[in-house]
Amino acid sequence: MTDARLRETWLLAATFLIAVAGLIYELIAATVSSYLLGDSVRQFSIVIGVFLSSMGLGAWASRYVGEAMRGFAWAQIFLGIIGGFMAPTLFLAYAWVSEVGIPLYGMLIAVGVLSGMEIPLIARVLKDIGAPEFRFENVLTVDYVGALVASLAFPLLVIPHLGLMSASLVFGGLNLIVAGLSLYLFREVASRLQWVVWATAMALTFGALVQSERLVSVTEQQLFEDDVVLTEATPYQQITVTRFRDRVRLFLDYSIQFDTMDEYRYHEMLVHPVMGLAPRVNSVLILGGGDGMAAREVLRHDGVERITLVDLDPRVTELFRDHPDLAALNGGSLSDPRLTLVNQDAWQFVEATQESFDVIILDLPDPKNIALSKLYSREFYGLLVQRLSANGLLVTQAGSPLFARQAFWSVAHTLAATGNPYAPGEGLSVIPSHVHVPSFGEWGFVMASFAGLADREPKLPDGLKYLTPEVWRGAQVFSVDTGDMDAEINDIQSHALVGYYLEGWDAWFR
Repeated sequence: MTDARLRETWLLAATFLIAVAGLIYELIAATVSSYLLGDSVRQFSIVIGVFLSSMGLGAWASRYVGEAMRGFAWAQIFLGIIGGFMAPTLFLAYAWVSEVGIPLYGMLIAVGVLSGMEIPLIARVLKDIGAPEFRFENVLTVDYVGALVASLAFPLLVIPHLGLMSASLVFGGLNLIVAGLSLYLFREVASRLQWVVWATAMALTFGALVQSERLVSVTEQQLFEDDVVLTEATPYQQITVTRFRDRVRLFLDYSIQFDTMDEYRYHEMLVHPVMGLAPRVNSVLILGGGDGMAAREVLRHDGVERITLVDLDPRVTELFRDHPDLAALNGGSLSDPRLTLVNQDAWQFVEATQESFDVIILDLPDPKNIALSKLYSREFYGLLVQRLSANGLLVTQAGSPLFARQAFWSVAHTLAATGNPYAPGEGLSVIPSHVHVPSFGEWGFVMASFAGLADREPKLPDGLKYLTPEVWRGAQVFSVDTGDMDAEINDIQSHALVGYYLEGWDAWFR
């Protein structure tokens, strides 16, 4: 192979590699921002917009680079440094100073500008070396194929096997490898300074990779109050379990899901009123609740013959079924022969199943984005009532009536507006309730039925730590600042709930 042909082949291969790395950086930035800032749809949209506009700025600025090959090598070196250390920098900034916006968008713009310079510079180099039959569309084709590979690899391979910290450093290393090989193949234009900076960056990146587990540990100890005993990234979320003495907490995407100090308050209020009011509890459907806590409470009721638990992330249910310490928290409920685990999207499961259930319990994540909001929509509730038996009951966790008051009442109004198949033209009968859970504040639930239940008291099992008939009656009384208010019905066209949720929590905590 001639020297010119070797260089041409390398530049096309480099185009593929840098396309993979560039999109990975974009996805890392969007994922970190959604973890730390919330609302994944909003954060992904903003990150994509800022990144693409920065790429446009970089493409425009590339015309001012005098020596194309030297400029390309510098771009790869700086991408390796800035992109490679993006995730560690963002997590450390959030842990130590609780600020992520400025470093996030500063680094994102820098990566976008440098990425935007790459293709124009490569095209110029190919022309400079007299590449035979050079066609610009060939460069773009390779670039787009690289982007496709990155978009598929990120959720399936990168996050499950590397995690955000290591992924950032690995792909930073990839940019540095591209820089090093380019400097070698075009060594006649490479400067001594470039070799020194490149070697230093490689050493720092390699050192950070070797210490990446320690870096993750240090960061998480700053993010969480207690000792981190388990942390794992799945294609769906970041799972973190912490412990302080006998106190265990579960965090998903860095948001607390339960604390063993007080989780019984939440789960008793979620499960026992609906189970105690249902005329029959033979068949129970739980959507979410992959930690098995809700299932544990359901199994305290006589007459339960079958529980179907649907949770999207198989790793969560696997951990809380098979890990001895975690399974002990739910009393081994996920291994009970009466329980069937289904790892599937809740909407898809409800749409496909033909089963009928006496009780449906929705223990789902908060509706902080459109993907979750659809599971609190009138359309989804309409599907659920078709799966309820004639005297069946449904309950959903509905967020905080204090921190996100309008969001809570939007859920209640949406359930009340859901069509009642046994009373054409009418909606469901609903009972809102609330409980104080110290770990995450005042929390609410909404129960729905085909007929009124307000005058009935639930039959409660023995041995509960919190719920009594008197507590249940009080739980249905709301204070002036948490009581009913105007709120739109949530549907898959408007997703009014997402706005209510974000506005409420932002008012309290931003």
